[in-house]
Amino acid sequence: MKATYDHIGNGYNNTRKADPYILERLQYHLNAINEGLYLDIGCGTGNYTTKLHQRDTQFIGIDPSEKMLTNARKAHSDVIWKQGKVEQLPLEDTSIEGIIGTLTLHHWDSLEKGFSELYRVMKSYANLVFFTSTPLQMKGYWLNHYFPKMLADSMIQMPSLEQITSAMHAAGFENIYTEKYNVQPNLQDQFLYVGKENPTLYLDQNIRNGISSFSLLANKEEVEKGLKLLEKDINSGEINSIMNSYKNRDGDYLFILSQKEN
Repeated sequence: MKATYDHIGNGYNNTRKADPYILERLQYHLNAINEGLYLDIGCGTGNYTTKLHQRDTQFIGIDPSEKMLTNARKAHSDVIWKQGKVEQLPLEDTSIEGIIGTLTLHHWDSLEKGFSELYRVMKSYANLVFFTSTPLQMKGYWLNHYFPKMLADSMIQMPSLEQITSAMHAAGFENIYTEKYNVQPNLQDQFLYVGKENPTLYLDQNIRNGISSFSLLANKEEVEKGLKLLEKDINSGEINSIMNSYKNRDGDYLFILSQKEN
């Protein structure tokens, strides 16, 4: 994860802003009613961290990438920023009132160690909220039509819901819930499937540069070929048929929720 986001750290904030709807759902499920310290794990440049940080609910942002954290510190010096990995958190036992993480699970070295560490630092009855996608959901992205290898490589690194819940149960999280999320045309956080309803967004290199699948995983030749075909299909209207052929009920992303119950 460190190498990945050190590479795309410059300019990341240009396209990866906190989305109001995702932020509202994170706030709702986190239910931060207790004063104290909260954690954003894999915080990046802190776009969601800083929106959630309040006088009584103060956030710590932890990320492996020093480049990301440097950007975060420059913009928001009032938040505690720490370099670290989820598998070895620089935090005391039972010191955290609640935890969020957005699009970070697929970068962990070990789900089992990561969730075990989160469980260790959480206080009793603290809530845990993750925003992620699964390989099953990604199979429903129409991007597969234009960038098949890129999506296949992305799905390989993305843990399944079964893998995630298994690791959570092993760590001690007993009751686990999910909430489906479907990308809307006004999405402000321009991650991988931002162009679900607006394919022209993928023709913007600045947007592609902020998406790790495009900037790191993708084969340059496939991307160039796929973009040419995508632009052609947009101009002809064929894109509508392609998009319709991928419609499904699996959702595009998931909120995964749990609580440390004792």
